[in-house]
Amino acid sequence: MKALDRKLFRDLWHMRGQVLAIAAVIMGGVATMVMSLSTYDSLTTTRDRFYGEYRFADVFATLKRAPEPVAERLAAIPGVELLETRVTAGVKLDVEGFSDPITGQILSLPDTGEAQLNRLHLKRGRSVQPWSSDEVVLSDTFADAHRFQPGDRLAAIINGKRKQLTVVGVAVSPEYVYQIAPGAMFPDFKRYGVLWMGRSALAAAYDMEGAFNQVSLTLARDAREQEVIDRVDAVLATYGGTGAYGREDQFSNRFLSEELKQLQTMATVFPAIFLGVAAFLLNIVLSRLIALQRDQIAILKAFGYSYFAIGAHYVKLVLLMAVLGVVAGLALGAWFGQGLAHVYTETTFRFPYLDYQLEPGVALIALAVAAFAAVSGTLVSVTRAVRLPPAEGMRPESPEVYRATLVERLGLDRWLAAPSRMVLRHIGRHPLKSLLTVLGIACACGLMMVGNYQKGAIDFMVDVQFRQASREDLGLAFIEPTSGRALHELAALPGVDFVEGYRDVPAILRFGQYRHRAAIFGIQPEGQLHRSLDSELQPVAVPPGGVVLTDHLANEILHVKPGDFLTVEVLEGSRPVRQVPVLGITKQFLGVSAYMQQDSLNALMREGNTVSGAYLAVQPGAEAELYVRLHDSPRVLGIVANKSAIQSFYASIGEFILFYNLVATLLAGAIGFGVVYNSARIALSERGRELASLRVLGFTRGEIAYILLGELALLTLAAIPVGFVVGVALVGILVVAFQSELYRLPLILTPENYAMGASVVIVSALLSGGLLWHRLGQLDLVAVLKTRE
Repeated sequence: MKALDRKLFRDLWHMRGQVLAIAAVIMGGVATMVMSLSTYDSLTTTRDRFYGEYRFADVFATLKRAPEPVAERLAAIPGVELLETRVTAGVKLDVEGFSDPITGQILSLPDTGEAQLNRLHLKRGRSVQPWSSDEVVLSDTFADAHRFQPGDRLAAIINGKRKQLTVVGVAVSPEYVYQIAPGAMFPDFKRYGVLWMGRSALAAAYDMEGAFNQVSLTLARDAREQEVIDRVDAVLATYGGTGAYGREDQFSNRFLSEELKQLQTMATVFPAIFLGVAAFLLNIVLSRLIALQRDQIAILKAFGYSYFAIGAHYVKLVLLMAVLGVVAGLALGAWFGQGLAHVYTETTFRFPYLDYQLEPGVALIALAVAAFAAVSGTLVSVTRAVRLPPAEGMRPESPEVYRATLVERLGLDRWLAAPSRMVLRHIGRHPLKSLLTVLGIACACGLMMVGNYQKGAIDFMVDVQFRQASREDLGLAFIEPTSGRALHELAALPGVDFVEGYRDVPAILRFGQYRHRAAIFGIQPEGQLHRSLDSELQPVAVPPGGVVLTDHLANEILHVKPGDFLTVEVLEGSRPVRQVPVLGITKQFLGVSAYMQQDSLNALMREGNTVSGAYLAVQPGAEAELYVRLHDSPRVLGIVANKSAIQSFYASIGEFILFYNLVATLLAGAIGFGVVYNSARIALSERGRELASLRVLGFTRGEIAYILLGELALLTLAAIPVGFVVGVALVGILVVAFQSELYRLPLILTPENYAMGASVVIVSALLSGGLLWHRLGQLDLVAVLKTRE
């Protein structure tokens, strides 16, 4: 082994504490990137494989009823490759021992053979037998939530008739990877289920023999999706078609894509912040660390080592530190990544398998960033040192010139003891070094605030959405739009305090080249239960004669402003096309919405007082009896309780974000401690000779500890408010980046965020101080007496 290589390993062992602290900084940044990117890559790969293997359709269309021969006309459309029809309907379910209302969607399976499109992956049991009348396959989310096994029975109200069904299988479908009830924003596996039943039995229940009300198809390689959709709409227009749509607008895939976009953003922004801050801190730490080896560099030059050999030696030194951090970060990130992917698949996405993978490119990016930060910080200091003649480099640096500080010039020095004046003079003598130390600790504090930010943001979003905007206890959806007189019947039910009706109409909103498929909600102009909020989160009345859009829909999707006219293509009834003015923009963090006054929407549809559902305020304790009455009502299709909506939010997106929050907090804490400890150790190395000299002159161990640790304490305290500013700026970057149709993060920092950031920095400083106290007891006083001057 070469002499320089032996020196390399001796230096690493001698600096093992600092090496581990530097590796912790790198590990935190790398682990964040690996966790995020590997989870995103794994989920997208799994999705694409699942869609391909189980023939997920490209185009979907729902209609009232069409005879089966119409399918031949659809199949003859140029660009259609495969086509399959089926029967589907909404149902209400009864599960023994569960009193909350449960709704679901039931779809037909071919009586013979396997489905051509949207095939099922059976996890347990079998498919339905040919021509069976009561056998069903359940979606795995619903089955697992209620612990259904093949052979169990459940009751369903199918087309107004109660029927006992036998569960024969549990399956996953590419159509329901993100299983969510129509009109809901988040999954609720206990209160919404998907069932598959034989075609003949389901058709008989809904008078659909020889007919269908849903069609799916795949496209040929060279087909144009929009042209096919237009032709499908033309064929189905006379059969009550509600508008064909592509895979992009398919309910499950749309939510899945939005979630993956958010994850991709998180996989880009979070690691960029963490790794960028870690790289900056690493550069500062290593440049100071190498500067301490000034005399050793001079000795190596005196022995004839070339600049290249010396530079290569120190590059290898810091690269070994970087590799140690990268390897630890890869291992920890892969472990966290698998955990995060499983959180996703257990709480949000349902795939039959998970293809977890860590792309080699991710590891190479991590290594490259860490190596660049380490080497750049090293080369600056090494270059500065090798420029000195060997004789000058081996001499100690010239004594520093100290001047009276501002505190002393103001006459306040009489209140300070000599050690305190020494602390202030040293900080004033090295303003750049002190500034970099403050900035490094501030970045660690800011990272801690970023890692801990999302919990407070989630709580704020829930409060705004479910306690200020949507204040109803129950939301009802009717099977068909009905007369507003139905609201009087609801208001007469025991336990109902207040009722508000609403009308929702599916539509395509267009402005120039921008379009969005959504529902327009007709609400009461000054509703008490369901309200729209302005930018200050104050309730605002929806004005008559136009539409009010939520901010993300208006600004980021449709790019409209108040005064513009939207083209509204209604997908219900006669499917009219109207020009509607945009009258305002409201604030909403979850989902996107378009609101009109109910009277205005009724007028747009050329109908009377018609409602699609109702919002109810319910007396405490009256829910159970009310659920029974509503469940037995043939008019009511779906029921969503506000309380269960909050629970499903925390169980899906909330759990994922809180898991990510926990991991990010731990990694930010590791980076924070690494920065503070390295700053303290380097300060000791830089001033070790000075402090030992003071011991020889009679200063006690406590006094020299006060000089060193007092400076660290002052810089740490100065860094905390700067860290708050850094934290707010980093959170602001997150808020700008996390803008999607599914949810937007508010710029909300709670006192707990600030307290957590400050606490981690202070605790790191205290731990570092304790370790330095031990090192101060090991100063070599004899070596100081053997002066080299």
